Amino acid sequence: MELEDVRVAVYATFAREGRPPTAAELADRFEVPAEAIRRALRELATGRHLVLDDAGSIVMAHPFSAVPLGFSVMGSSTLWWGGCAWDSFAMPHLLTWESEVLVATRCPACSTPHAWNVTRDAPPPGDQIAHFLIPAAHMWNDVVKTCAHQRIFCNENCLADWLRETANDRGYAMDLPTLWRLASDWYTGRLDHGYTRRDPTQSADYLRTTGLSGPFWGL
Repeated sequence: MELEDVRVAVYATFAREGRPPTAAELADRFEVPAEAIRRALRELATGRHLVLDDAGSIVMAHPFSAVPLGFSVMGSSTLWWGGCAWDSFAMPHLLTWESEVLVATRCPACSTPHAWNVTRDAPPPGDQIAHFLIPAAHMWNDVVKTCAHQRIFCNENCLADWLRETANDRGYAMDLPTLWRLASDWYTGRLDHGYTRRDPTQSADYLRTTGLSGPFWGL
């Protein structure tokens, strides 16, 4: 059993079934003791390929989430929790057997429901704005908190109301076309063997191509 085989198996289960595999399921698949799987999952979490809870269960494997964080993503026959605005808009680009997905959420300020048919062809229409609260340099300090605060608001007024009510400072706001560009190629190859995470320089170069700039992104 190679570590990369475990990573791909986790992502394949999320992609096809909308849920993470259990350690017992992975142990059966690879015919190894469950403790070997638990060690592999911890190593993958250290490498930022997965997020585990205190019990060692898989919470996230970006762009997939095992827990609701504000977004649902519906394909032709599979329902996923989107980890955040970024991850939800990334799913049709990663799940190439889906021609489109339906991304649904509610405005955190006023609870207005929003939904978009998101494809690989072009950004969906809409005047809403996505707001990222946690700066890029600190996103992995508490990745679940980070993802839970990458949300989509009706407009600037709703964002201002939410910031005032929650006593948060403004992070980085972007329109839907920028969010779509950010998501479009970020996870390319993640379902395949041999995937390599971008290093900081590669990440910065990618962010610039989407039109993002400034200290929030470390640019």
